[in-house]
Amino acid sequence: MARIIMVDPAEATGKTKELLDVVKAKMGMVPNMMRTMANSPAVLSGYLGFSSGLSTSSLGGKLGELIALTVANENGCNYCNSAHSFVAGKMGIKDQDVADARHAASTDPKINAALTFSKEILNSRGAVSEEALSSVRAAGYNDQEIVEILAQVSLSIFTNYVNILADTDIDFPKQPPIEKK
Repeated sequence: MARIIMVDPAEATGKTKELLDVVKAKMGMVPNMMRTMANSPAVLSGYLGFSSGLSTSSLGGKLGELIALTVANENGCNYCNSAHSFVAGKMGIKDQDVADARHAASTDPKINAALTFSKEILNSRGAVSEEALSSVRAAGYNDQEIVEILAQVSLSIFTNYVNILADTDIDFPKQPPIEKK
């Protein structure tokens, strides 16, 4: 049972209603995570703006989803694991690639480097080693892409923490609970 009350879109008013209406129009539903964030219009607006901005990054949506899966697994966020697994499937990402991303791995060397770097950002709290930075650059990522990987990790940390703190009810097809390797 969720620890933070979720805002009912049918009862929302003002800025909260406007934001939830945008979410519903875009997604066809209002996910529980966003209903939780809607307790603060500033938080929901900030999330939507950050997410929208990253949707135009040079990394592309598929790599963004794979990074989100890596971060969700590292943080133990079952809500985000389920949500991003669902979205990845809708984007045509293969089940094995989704499973591998949960463990910061990919058979594609460039994607693998991004996922490994994402895990390094997370585990070092941003204080990545020179070796990690050199490795991601050697895989073909430039400074723009590196800061976009950082931004995707940061957005994922925020959503993970919202859902972990709130114990958000999963409203996507549930994945098995996260198990770390």
